[in-house]
Amino acid sequence: MTEHKEQTEQLSVASSPHIAASESCTSIMLWVVAALAPAAIWSMISIGLPAVQVYVLCIGSVLGTEAAWNAIAKKPQTLLDGSALVTGVLLAMCMPPMLPWWMSVAAGFIAIALGKLIFGGLGWNLFNPALVGRAFVLLSWAGVLSTLPDKGWFRTIDVEATGGLDAISGATRLAVAAADRAASGGYGFDLAAQYQPLLWRNLQGSLGEVSAALLILGGVVLLVKGIIDWRIPVGYIGTMGLLSWAFGSDPIFNVLAGGVLLGAFFMATDYVSSPMTKNGRLIYGIGCGVFNAVGRFYGPAPESTTFAILFMNGLAPLIDKMFVPRTFGWVKRDEE
Repeated sequence: MTEHKEQTEQLSVASSPHIAASESCTSIMLWVVAALAPAAIWSMISIGLPAVQVYVLCIGSVLGTEAAWNAIAKKPQTLLDGSALVTGVLLAMCMPPMLPWWMSVAAGFIAIALGKLIFGGLGWNLFNPALVGRAFVLLSWAGVLSTLPDKGWFRTIDVEATGGLDAISGATRLAVAAADRAASGGYGFDLAAQYQPLLWRNLQGSLGEVSAALLILGGVVLLVKGIIDWRIPVGYIGTMGLLSWAFGSDPIFNVLAGGVLLGAFFMATDYVSSPMTKNGRLIYGIGCGVFNAVGRFYGPAPESTTFAILFMNGLAPLIDKMFVPRTFGWVKRDEE
């Protein structure tokens, strides 16, 4: 009787599902930060103090907003789960290095307050918080960004054939490529020649665009660790490359340039704002690639990663509903 009682006391009774995960929320978030670290550190080394300022202010405003929100609402502090830190790093990597300090702070506040906490906190947000902050800056202060030195980016491209055109002055590689397409190749912009700088040291874009190679390395680490599902980045990147080729452009350039890799590996794969079903994740990734490619080639701006992912975030619940797997043990009744 005593032995039976001791065995009963050792049992832990809880509701289903009875599945134990090997990784906690904090460990997953720290793995994401570790995967982003090489690209983030290299961007600060390559660009210097302007990049450091953006990282410090974005991360600081995100962490400060979440801490203040929890304190005012008298809720337990959630900073140790690591999700706010990931949001801050991703937000900084979405931004140009010459961003004014007050824009970095505003972006961090909006990202965490309106992108996450207003929905109820971690696990409840519909959209990726970092992309909410980036979209807010782009839509609110596009005019301010356009008047900053070098359009807000660290360095611009010197294309001899386009030097006297205001529409291209201070442009990134994507903008020059878009102008070259509009001119039917009249500017002679060699896309293949851009592979090496895009892979290793691209100073014409946001902080997360400095090294595509380091982003790929981080993405592979997350795939190997099982932190992210291969279906989303493969569907995203594969579709982006295929449609770029179909639209008559270089698929490798269009995958390496802009925010495609950062979005495919680190943003579209966000657990909360992406589908839970396996088939749903593949469709979701393909959808991100479709809207990213269509926006890039036929939209008003050469970079459309932000709005492509946000749009698919909104469709994620519907996608899951369409691909709900059959419940184990149930047989569909034949209807006459």
